[in-house]
Amino acid sequence: LQFVESGGGLVQAGGSLRLSCEASGFTLDNYAVAWFRHGPREEREPLSCIRADGTTIDYPDYADLVKGRFTISRDSAKNTVYLQLNNLNPLDTGVYYCAPRYKFCTPSPANYNYWGQGIQVTVSS
Repeated sequence: LQFVESGGGLVQAGGSLRLSCEASGFTLDNYAVAWFRHGPREEREPLSCIRADGTTIDYPDYADLVKGRFTISRDSAKNTVYLQLNNLNPLDTGVYYCAPRYKFCTPSPANYNYWGQGIQVTVSS
């Protein structure tokens, strides 16, 4: 599976970014796609996931932290999944990854076999 992440960068606190995960060579609609963040705890933290049927889930450990600020979505015509990041704060700094998995979401990164290269998001105070 080939896909490319884009959209990261440096932003001031309170700002927004939209991360993209664009697939090529396969139809992303058939897959669940999760976004993870590699943050200060040196592990890939699951943020949210969009299932093959289009429903979404925010993972419990981070739901309160990101709720209302991060939104996952899919554009089938562009074969792309997005993660909209709003009202960013310095604690959101990290490397963000998308990972597809056939149909179903799971919060454990060990259950994903394909990973993008990661996108750096840096939020300045």
